[in-house]
Amino acid sequence: MVKPFEKLRLHGFNNLTKSLSFSIYDICYAQTEQHRQEYISYIDEQYNADRLTDILSEVVDIIGANVLNIARQDYDPQGASVTILVCEEPIEGSPDNSENPGPLPDSVVAHLDKSHICVHTYPEVHPHDGICTFRADIEVSTCGLISPLKALNFLIHSFESDIVTIDYRVRGFTRDINGVKHYIDHPIHSIQNFMDEQTKNAFQMVDVNVYQENLFHTKMMLKEYDLNNYLFGTGVDELDEAQRKVINKKVKREMREIFYGRNLPEME
Repeated sequence: MVKPFEKLRLHGFNNLTKSLSFSIYDICYAQTEQHRQEYISYIDEQYNADRLTDILSEVVDIIGANVLNIARQDYDPQGASVTILVCEEPIEGSPDNSENPGPLPDSVVAHLDKSHICVHTYPEVHPHDGICTFRADIEVSTCGLISPLKALNFLIHSFESDIVTIDYRVRGFTRDINGVKHYIDHPIHSIQNFMDEQTKNAFQMVDVNVYQENLFHTKMMLKEYDLNNYLFGTGVDELDEAQRKVINKKVKREMREIFYGRNLPEME
């Protein structure tokens, strides 16, 4: 169990900026061009701007922040994005939830700080191989006592996550009442410290951390593999043994390439 953060007695505002960034990938195989287009349509509907706004609004509640402004947009031919500006303290009046980004009301600008939550989606298909990959990039950046790490498990489970890469960074410094600078205000050895047991058991994980720079990186790949979970528009029973073998190879290779961040040579 992770110990609660120990509070520092500070002089003035805690202006450490804590940024948690995700790239979450869902991989599948669609055998025909029609199925590939149906996959893109499915993802566009499943993760449209309204649904993404609901997910990020839940993140705001989890980390204990307050909404300043919401800007959201669906794109043609596919994809969506949402940005929510947040602050630590409650604000007077109602936030601006307009569909398109624009000027903020004067009452909101006065409260604006570096805190924001944003997401952008990237559904795409391989031009001739049947592989379909959906990526969602998410960033939760906070300034003050609120911590984006509280939303870690919720975000992983809010998407169909096969591969996840996570970066956490603490920037800047704050001072205590004696004037001593503090470059981090909570204990952390790995992003994994803040994951629940269900998540840690479900994924293979690798860390690349630079402790002296307060940089933490974790990449994750789902352990359990069932071909039925990676087929779109068809089922395993509709494929012969040779087809299953070829598709398994394609899907697993796609997952390994994303996990390791490089193209792998063809293997028999």
